[in-house]
Amino acid sequence: MKKLLLGTIAAAVVASSSMAADYTLKFSHVVSANTPKGKAADFFEKRLEELSGGKIDVQVYPSSQLYKDNAVLKALRLNSVQMAAPSFSKFGKIVPQLALFDLPFIFRDAKHLHDVQDGEVGQALKDKVTAKGIVALNYWDNAFKQLSSNKNALTMPEEAKGQKFRIMSSKVLEAQFHAVGANPQMMPFSEVYSGLQQGVIDAAENPISNIYTKKFHEVQKYLTVSNHGYLGYLVVMSKKFWNSLPAELQANVTQAMNEATEKERQYAAELNDSQFELIKEYAKKTGKLEINELTAEQKEAWRNAVSKIYPEFYSDRKIGKELIEKTIATK
Repeated sequence: MKKLLLGTIAAAVVASSSMAADYTLKFSHVVSANTPKGKAADFFEKRLEELSGGKIDVQVYPSSQLYKDNAVLKALRLNSVQMAAPSFSKFGKIVPQLALFDLPFIFRDAKHLHDVQDGEVGQALKDKVTAKGIVALNYWDNAFKQLSSNKNALTMPEEAKGQKFRIMSSKVLEAQFHAVGANPQMMPFSEVYSGLQQGVIDAAENPISNIYTKKFHEVQKYLTVSNHGYLGYLVVMSKKFWNSLPAELQANVTQAMNEATEKERQYAAELNDSQFELIKEYAKKTGKLEINELTAEQKEAWRNAVSKIYPEFYSDRKIGKELIEKTIATK
């Protein structure tokens, strides 16, 4: 009876707290709560509620509990959900310029990437999204992509010739692999493991987190640390909800989001490093996986081979020459 009473009191406190809030913000995302995105979303929840003095009640729904990424943008426009963090590819039809992040070797390292995202280019891209009726807030990391293969080590671009690479739907990625004589194959992510295992495809590109969690390293003979491409997310908010907030609470959202972004980038880097160590342990223990890291000369050879595709995307209806050049010039 005592436990029941305490539970009833706790429920009443939660209900009272929710009723006291002036605004309810539902944050929908598709990954589990223990991922970098999930942990950052939970951090954002606590921080915004603190900054707003409880005026905004943030409710995080992980693991597609509310919407999948392919449906969440419509839900945002309807204000059925107030915040989400889809991958860049989900914005392809409304802002194709976000394909900038697919361009191979356009980012020198993580610092350059974040300087681009937090600077003029990143703001220009966010403005394009906001102009489509969805408020773009910040960029969150997944990680840089690596190359894997069952044919050879892929330390030089000519070694990719003739190999069947799985890609997600992207004109940039298609052009990237055509540039080195490979055969890009669009394939659902859920089919990649079996595709590699059965030889339907020879090779793939993935961040370490995908490779480790989906056990791709167990069905590939070679892993090349190339950091050639990038996968990330754009955190967005319902424009109707944003406009309903007074300036003070908008400032609270911005501050909480900036702090959450720093945390998310930290979480993503830590996860990448820890999972890479586990892959290296597997390689050492089994002898079934060869890991190679591109030297400066090898990386330059790859960059020269694939960067020739950049002019194919100079059209403003694709990415735009100015955005590409400003990205490269960002210090």
